[in-house]
Amino acid sequence: MIILTLFGFQSACCQSYDLPERGLCAHRGAMTAFPENTIPALQEAVRLGAHMIEFDVQFSKDSALVIMHDASVDRTTDGIGKVADLTLEEIKRLDAGSWKEERFSGEKVPVLDEVLDIMPRNVWLNIHIKGGKETGKKVAENILRTNRQHQAVLAVEREAAAGARSVSDKILICNMERQSGKWDYVDGTIAMKADFIQLRGEIFPKFKEYVQKLHSHGIKVNYFGTDEPEKIRLLWDYGVDFPLVNDINRSIKLVENAGVLPVKPQF
Repeated sequence: MIILTLFGFQSACCQSYDLPERGLCAHRGAMTAFPENTIPALQEAVRLGAHMIEFDVQFSKDSALVIMHDASVDRTTDGIGKVADLTLEEIKRLDAGSWKEERFSGEKVPVLDEVLDIMPRNVWLNIHIKGGKETGKKVAENILRTNRQHQAVLAVEREAAAGARSVSDKILICNMERQSGKWDYVDGTIAMKADFIQLRGEIFPKFKEYVQKLHSHGIKVNYFGTDEPEKIRLLWDYGVDFPLVNDINRSIKLVENAGVLPVKPQF
């Protein structure tokens, strides 16, 4: 596995961690086989050796940092209503697993601290913030408190980025202000001094030029999203660092032939 040591981060036990230079990002954990954004889905992504793990964070009514993609709980729980209109206590009563398969019945919606507690220290954490300045600020505070600033990348639009950076300029940012998704997005990402960018849409040769310019400014490149091996290989040929995949189990087996080995987690 190709690795890169960043920031000289030291944990409480004085251990430094190497982070993957490229690989696969498990979108909402191992979401094809497990209920997305739940502890089992995220643990499975860790077990399989994902190089980056993506999950979504938003505020509940009482400002708990809830792990959920949708604005409502309707699709991925047995409840009804907007996340922002429900308290954490109400959300914790919901079944977040049986919609996927009966064997996941009773699985709960996690909060950010519960997710961070199970994460290794040597994979990227792609934290997609569903909210603005205050959400960005509170997530950044949690990242610093738990010493995850070496690996946690906050995928944000401008307001959430401002909130996160009001806490610390050491917080890593992935720009999600896509504009047209072309050169304006690339140049805007460089201008805001982001650490990552997330491309999407049609994969075309211009990506190589985008990536070269971004890399020259020290910016790493994610792509959303594909599980097709030939497209993943093409993205890597263009220099993209981390394609987001839904089926991490299948994808990680296929890409080992490209010399990208699974991560052995360190906690």
